Amino acid sequence: MRRSSSDKDNDMSFNRRNLLKSAGTTLSALPLLGTRAFAAAAPKTGLHHPARAKRVIFMHMVGAPSQIDLFDPKPMLAKYAHKSLPASVIKNVNFSFISPDSAALPALWDFKKHGRRGTTVSTLLPHFSKIVDDVCIIRSMYTSEFNHPGGELMLHTGFGQLGRPSLGAWIDYALGSTNPDLPSNIVMCTGGGSAAGTAPWGTGFLPSQHQGVRMRGSGDPVLFLNNPKDIDTDRRRKMLDAVRKLNELQLARSHDPETETRIAQYEMAYRMQKSVPDLVNLKSESKATLDLYGVDPDKPSFARNCLLARRLAERGVRYIQLMDGDWDHHGKLKEELTVKAGHVDQGMSALVTDLKNRGLLDDTLVVWGGEFGRTPMAQLNDGRDHHKDGFTMWIAGGGTRAGIDYGATDDFGFNVAQDPVHVHDLHATILHALGIDHERLTFKYQGREFRLTDVEGNVMKQLLT
Repeated sequence: MRRSSSDKDNDMSFNRRNLLKSAGTTLSALPLLGTRAFAAAAPKTGLHHPARAKRVIFMHMVGAPSQIDLFDPKPMLAKYAHKSLPASVIKNVNFSFISPDSAALPALWDFKKHGRRGTTVSTLLPHFSKIVDDVCIIRSMYTSEFNHPGGELMLHTGFGQLGRPSLGAWIDYALGSTNPDLPSNIVMCTGGGSAAGTAPWGTGFLPSQHQGVRMRGSGDPVLFLNNPKDIDTDRRRKMLDAVRKLNELQLARSHDPETETRIAQYEMAYRMQKSVPDLVNLKSESKATLDLYGVDPDKPSFARNCLLARRLAERGVRYIQLMDGDWDHHGKLKEELTVKAGHVDQGMSALVTDLKNRGLLDDTLVVWGGEFGRTPMAQLNDGRDHHKDGFTMWIAGGGTRAGIDYGATDDFGFNVAQDPVHVHDLHATILHALGIDHERLTFKYQGREFRLTDVEGNVMKQLLT
């Protein structure tokens, strides 16, 4: 927005003269401003139709797991081992590090059939194999980006470049919070970092109050949450009250939504000083629950984050994002995928089981996957390159169909052959499960109405009950 010279003249500088000058005309408005600040967390659109899900737990395996070795083995690859795939299969394709004539690499692990429908799962995932009747495996995912930063941004923001709001921010913006003592959008990370930085839980052009709050696995769960040394709760409350009054004076003059956000976030931080320590204290969990997840309560791990995700779901947090890094296996696939699968298999499977046992799976949508998949061809003899044209994700709960395989890739696992699902379609379906019409959830920015799914996306009603 262009500012006039009079606007510049009216800027509020918090020096003594301006503060005293403003106090007389503004103090009477403080109670109203306080109410307005807390109203910032209210929903902006609400439900467009009845919701099946109340919350989402999104597990992102950062770096992209190999669908060929975990979920989608292709016997035809064995026939082409040490040979190039047919030219008709790989025409007009971009690769990051390999050439189109790279040799086919068959799945490096055995597969077995599990569940009522005989779902095929790698022996790398023994715990997951026990819950296949509770999940829907989508074998026909594809995306528009073939390198990590763009792929991660596409998966979380619906756009391959920086600047757009994340899925969690959109959901928080649309539906607001159900728990005044915790953020509505929380992220937890294990392993290596995101190639896209903090953008996968950022707000883009949405108000910054919808930013995902990162919880850490060790030390203070949230940075700067504890009081400084020699500052007790009463002194902290008085300090926050004073800062709030200054911010409200500024808000009355500038009407800046970021000032409103700052007020609300200070208050949220104060309430989190009580709610977060209770949240991360796992001593109340039974031994049976800890054993189910394979958790040491005092050690950070992906499984511990899965258990915390269940606790957050119980407390009404809308969007819970679990990021687990180091899935980018261009080489040493046999060694490194064994390790990574072992890190996540028990925790992610226990989360689905635990939610189901507690009656939470019906209204909690669980999503698992990477930003893209891996090639059916070898890189460095024992690795796989990035692959955007056909990969696997799975979903569970929240009104989705359980115990099914949806879609398929071709005989080589290269292209989608049946029932394609783009990332835009996944986003549209997630929002639909939450009661949100993806075409009506918009935000006007720089003269244009933006949405998570841009001008694309179809609700995959075949995945819903």
